[in-house]
Amino acid sequence: MLALWLFRALSAVGLGVIGWRLGLYISELSIDRAEFLPWGLASTLTGVIIGGVLVPYLILKPWRVSAEYIDSLPGSALISGTAGLLVGLVIASLVSIPLYTLDGWPSWGVPVIVNVVLGLFGLGLGVQRERDVRAIFPGLEAPFRSEGSAMGPIMTETGATSNGNGWTGKADKVRSAKSSRNGNILVDTSAIIDGRIADLSITGFLEGSLVVPRFVLDELRHIADSSDPLRRNRGRRGLEVLGKLRKDDAVPLQVLDVGVENGNEVDAVLVQLARETKSAILTTDYNLNRVAELQGVQVLNVNELANALKSIVLPGEELRVNIVQEGKEVGQGVAYLDDGTMVVIEGGRRYLNAFHDVVVTRVLQTAAGRIIFAQPKGD
Repeated sequence: MLALWLFRALSAVGLGVIGWRLGLYISELSIDRAEFLPWGLASTLTGVIIGGVLVPYLILKPWRVSAEYIDSLPGSALISGTAGLLVGLVIASLVSIPLYTLDGWPSWGVPVIVNVVLGLFGLGLGVQRERDVRAIFPGLEAPFRSEGSAMGPIMTETGATSNGNGWTGKADKVRSAKSSRNGNILVDTSAIIDGRIADLSITGFLEGSLVVPRFVLDELRHIADSSDPLRRNRGRRGLEVLGKLRKDDAVPLQVLDVGVENGNEVDAVLVQLARETKSAILTTDYNLNRVAELQGVQVLNVNELANALKSIVLPGEELRVNIVQEGKEVGQGVAYLDDGTMVVIEGGRRYLNAFHDVVVTRVLQTAAGRIIFAQPKGD
């Protein structure tokens, strides 16, 4: 706040002096001698008002917007854009050499225009070729930062560290995205094993970059090496999903070199890491979902997305379903829609293992999903 008022004062004084000199010049032209009144006073007051009120908005606000935009760009985009700008300026300097021999203002005006045009062209071309720079330098990743963290600095793909709050690694500060939805998304082990994340990334609905912490990879590897065949298959499927995501260019996938200290739970460290980096968590774990929400971390739950995308069925609608098993209550039959929604048919047991038309009576939304209750048509 003090800096803002100081800037206002300096702007007011500076433009006031310019207005004073301009007023004297105008009065001298109008009456052949320099008088302060009235032109000097009017222009001085105008300069003070403009400098104290308008200049901070004309300078500081664009500066803040530009700084926030640059802060949101990936490191690879900054490097490629800077390289493109430098190449454009070098080419512009070479092209401008013969232009300095022109007469009058074109000797300096035309080279300036050429430098601005080619410099901006090189900058835009460099930003567009960001993926090529990322392919050449795989260590570069999207913005990932921690500001004022009690946990200490968070690290990039090349390494991570902590001040004793649950995760360790090498030293290199990471920058966080301004908004978790438009920034990085931390991926949980359950979401990787679930596998639907790969299909979801292909659709283009995910924005930002998927970030897999190293401790999630370690947990996935332990599951893949398990002696239990079921756990082993789940772990291997998760590794296959990661391989598919790595090959897919729709959503960038990065590995964050962050470890877990002995005695710390993976879920707790993942939530803490998400808080420190202001990132969202992609998961299918119900308990992790609730814990993260309580701590103010945005959660992208694949199961909730799947439930939200299920077809809407209203009481009174007719469905044709295949009744495949008995229900818990006497005489009930159970069928399933194409999206996996359970349909409980009262009195449907007699139509077991057959297709039959049913009428929806009510729809029940539970934490596990949606359940449709119906009865056979004509009953």
